[in-house]
Amino acid sequence: MAQGDTSGLRARADELRKANAQRAAQQELQNGTNGASSSSTGAPSAAQVAAAKEAHDKIVKAQNTHFEHGYRKVDTRDDQIIGGGKERALTHYNPGIVITEKGRETDKRVDTHESWEFGGPIGTAFMMVFFPNMMYYLWICLWFYDGRLVIPNGVDDIVPFLQRMAQHVYEDAFPTPRAIIGYGGLMVFEFALAWVMPGWMQEGLPVPSLNYKTLMYKCNALSSFYATLIVSAVLHVTGIYRLTEIIEHFGEYMTVAMISGFLLAIAIYLHAVLTGTAQRMSGNLLYDYFMGAALNPRIGPVDLKMWAEVRIPWVLLFLISVSGACKQYETYGYVTPNMAFMVLATGLYINACAKGEECIPQTWDMFHEKFGWLLIFWNFAGVPFTYSYSCVYIATHPPHVYKFSTLGYVALYTTLLTAYWIFDSSMAQKSRFRMQLQGTFVVRWTFPQMPWSTLKDPRYLQTEHGNALLVDGWWQFARKINYSADWIQATTWCVAAGFGSIIPYYYSIFFFAVLTHRCGRDFERCERKYGKDWEKYCKIIPYRFIPYVY
Repeated sequence: MAQGDTSGLRARADELRKANAQRAAQQELQNGTNGASSSSTGAPSAAQVAAAKEAHDKIVKAQNTHFEHGYRKVDTRDDQIIGGGKERALTHYNPGIVITEKGRETDKRVDTHESWEFGGPIGTAFMMVFFPNMMYYLWICLWFYDGRLVIPNGVDDIVPFLQRMAQHVYEDAFPTPRAIIGYGGLMVFEFALAWVMPGWMQEGLPVPSLNYKTLMYKCNALSSFYATLIVSAVLHVTGIYRLTEIIEHFGEYMTVAMISGFLLAIAIYLHAVLTGTAQRMSGNLLYDYFMGAALNPRIGPVDLKMWAEVRIPWVLLFLISVSGACKQYETYGYVTPNMAFMVLATGLYINACAKGEECIPQTWDMFHEKFGWLLIFWNFAGVPFTYSYSCVYIATHPPHVYKFSTLGYVALYTTLLTAYWIFDSSMAQKSRFRMQLQGTFVVRWTFPQMPWSTLKDPRYLQTEHGNALLVDGWWQFARKINYSADWIQATTWCVAAGFGSIIPYYYSIFFFAVLTHRCGRDFERCERKYGKDWEKYCKIIPYRFIPYVY
């Protein structure tokens, strides 16, 4: 039903309701007058006046009630609030997401470079130099200095200190043939799996830069992940490739990963520029290389951005944790609860990404974020080789250093599983809601399906832009509830390494900065995109991360 038709019906309904209210009040007053004694003048008694006033107040209160939905107050009389029994929009509305003309004009502005991010050319150049060196420094401290943050002994020691750091890199992080074959072999294998393995074909969201065309994505990460597990186990058991190699030669693999990230970012950038498919370019070479030029680069049926976000970082991170467990078993004859925790945590994460891969095309990364150094380097090197510091610390230190009590382990595992449930189900809720609106949602019974992952007839705010903002499920509590759960998971990974070094806590500290910065970027973009509707949404959902706190 059109919005104008809905408004007309509401106006007529309001008129009828007011008329009925007036008649009801008059009738109640009349009944009170006829059924009670009155003065000789015929005036109503005090009791009659009080009864009539009470009846009138009830009617006024009913007219002005803003119905509560869940824990957030949502005015169900607002024409922009749809769903939740008010209108079964997700059941009957199935023509795809329709962007209004106003929305198209807004998207055009959003898809144009208007301001610098990440500190502009200077900030992005600094990060491309700083992060690789930081990764070397933290690895050296973790590997050679028992997890202590080392510094020069004085001004005179600055140059010798840098020479010692460089010597560590040269001797233990040089890109050897072993690391090139191991890392490169995994990349080629994962790409081949993405190409040939069976999978679900999922339609993405309309892409503004492609005139709102929707792209199809082959979602076969789950079958690819299972194939990776089988092949890795066979290689390890037969001795063709021992998984302990990864943790034992961590520095070598890290260097190969960093070089791969830089080279692929160059290749993707040049291809986009030379083929005329570059998007939102600033004109500054370093900045555009950092942010990216291509939006949806593909080779055959493989979307490179989705392949890099799912198949590379989390698969490699899981293999690093398994490598640490194998190393620990070879050394002590058993795997500690801490290392088992890391295998479980990283396994849950990659499995969540793989089993819910059809939800990824609905995310901001896929339909808006460009595929540049920022995404490529971090997926190829940053995520697997910095988020795994806890695994490295546990694998290279005796168990008594990070041993917890039984109650401590129960708390650690319980916190992880609870945060994982909120993270998994909240991400599924929003992505499946978008697919429901688009008419592309199909239930996939991949394991495990968490409770409350699919909302039936949820409430949402219909914007003038044409998109809809979910105000139901987990998303009625906070605008970035998934970020909160994700960060709690990250923190449990760090705690698993104990408290002997600050380096394993890099993941939690860095991830908090990433999430808050990204939250700011996202909210700024939404404010530009939705205008007054975003202000209304923020009033309905006032909290960013933690309900009733922040």
